[in-house]
Amino acid sequence: MIAIEHVHKWYGAYHALNDVSLNVKKGERVVICGPSGSGKSTLIRCINRLESHQKGQIIVDGVELTAKAKARNVVAVRREVGMVFQQFNLFPHLTVLENLTLAPIWVRGASKAEARDMAMLYLNRVHIAEQAGKFPGQLSGGQQQRVAIARSLCMQPKVMLFDEPTSSLDPEMIKEVLDVMTDLASEGMTMICVTHEMGFARKVADTVVFMDKGELIDAAPAAEFFSKPRSERTQNFLKQVMTH
Repeated sequence: MIAIEHVHKWYGAYHALNDVSLNVKKGERVVICGPSGSGKSTLIRCINRLESHQKGQIIVDGVELTAKAKARNVVAVRREVGMVFQQFNLFPHLTVLENLTLAPIWVRGASKAEARDMAMLYLNRVHIAEQAGKFPGQLSGGQQQRVAIARSLCMQPKVMLFDEPTSSLDPEMIKEVLDVMTDLASEGMTMICVTHEMGFARKVADTVVFMDKGELIDAAPAAEFFSKPRSERTQNFLKQVMTH
């Protein structure tokens, strides 16, 4: 589904991604972890071209995003790849339902009735259908993030990317968002999630990836990653996060 091969990304002289390669199969759930500034978010933002890489290849469902990717390739990939951010990025002047129906109508050409039916389906799926008529500012952070997930699902993506989706939430709201993501994972959605929630990684991930200083240090099946980390840097990181 996703092939990342020898990808490099610089911000000026800063080498943000250094020769990163990773393959993600259809239906695979990948968690990317690592210290702040390790390149995790930059990597997944390159997958839907929110960031551009300077060297290497990224191919998403057969569509190539090279350094000189054609605009139509970028549009094609973004139609198939949903993304949920740290901040919810909801339109504050639109109701929850309007936030969800906007893209299916304008991008996918759905009728208002089709878009509304799909929005209610996914609001039910994230257990928040009763909030459809409210504005984002009337919801808790956890509820807003679930709306953001439902909004991405309304585009019926083949891949979901999560960029630290719980990092701006209060502790009691984190579980409700992770529960929704766990449900999605159980239904076979291809997912890449940048997160510090190691309990979620253990429970949901097929593969756990550890990044540090722009490099992909480790990528292993979840059970192996936690029980027998291969590199010393991974071992040290796990000691830190598991004791907090």
